[in-house]
Amino acid sequence: MKTRVTELLGIEVPIIQGAMARIANASLAGAVSKAGGLGIIACGGAPLSWIEEQVRIARSITDRPIGANVMLMDPNAAEVARLLAELKVDVIATGAGSPANYMEMWKEAGIKVVPVVAQVAHAVRMERLGADAVVAEGTESGGHIGELTTMALVPAVCDAVSIPVIAAGGVADGRGMAAAFALGAEGVQIGTRFLTVDECTVADAYKERVLAAKDSDTIVTGRGSGHPARCLKNKFSRGVRKLEADMEKNGAALEEMYLGSLRRAVEGDVDNGSMMAGQVAALVHERGTTEQVIADLVAQAEELSTLGLEGLAAERARRAQAR
Repeated sequence: MKTRVTELLGIEVPIIQGAMARIANASLAGAVSKAGGLGIIACGGAPLSWIEEQVRIARSITDRPIGANVMLMDPNAAEVARLLAELKVDVIATGAGSPANYMEMWKEAGIKVVPVVAQVAHAVRMERLGADAVVAEGTESGGHIGELTTMALVPAVCDAVSIPVIAAGGVADGRGMAAAFALGAEGVQIGTRFLTVDECTVADAYKERVLAAKDSDTIVTGRGSGHPARCLKNKFSRGVRKLEADMEKNGAALEEMYLGSLRRAVEGDVDNGSMMAGQVAALVHERGTTEQVIADLVAQAEELSTLGLEGLAAERARRAQAR
């Protein structure tokens, strides 16, 4: 499991935890880094004092690398960017824009920069800016998404850039991880699978909805506003989709519904909150610790990589019989 991603980021296994807003705090990020991956603290919309506190807590959990993210469409992005440079976090992930204004500052602080991209052209621009790696995120992901699937996006990005590519979207177990490597990626970013681990601090009601999800239980809202996001189906998401049928008439009502919706979900209101989750929620069937999840992911991916086509067919038959 040693790749250019592990060497670049100074981690043991090429698993990066997705920066899930209001979810990825020091408890989760610290646990992922302690287990050998890279934990990322989600800074989008967070006060600077909270960010500083979370970085401090994560560093008290582990002395291994810790990352943080900057949502570049955030009105406070510049302040967050400067704070993270001062804190000298090991890695900064970016999304929703170009980090061009901050690259020099981050590089001077010795920080690795890993933007999330949803198109080949964006990946190429990030490499030219000096990004150390990119996360190619397919539309299967939870939260804000692009249009291309992981299967189409990852190999196209791998062909277009020379820096390491990390695959995101549709990875919840070792099968997804092995598939990502077959597409050319040298690491994976995982979000939904970490929603149910012990160290994730979302309400149990949210975790139980993820565990109960079927393959058809996610929905994309926000297409009408130009900011599509994938979440679990519930009263909130269905209501949003209904109002989105007439954006001009219902714009104000939609804004009111969105306000605080993620916080409500994280705190346990699974009817009126936005429960961000990817399509692979249907593959998440159990809880467990972060350490157990990462160990299982790596063990399964390593086993599958040695089986060959006949071995893979036999493994699939064994799983079908076990069901």
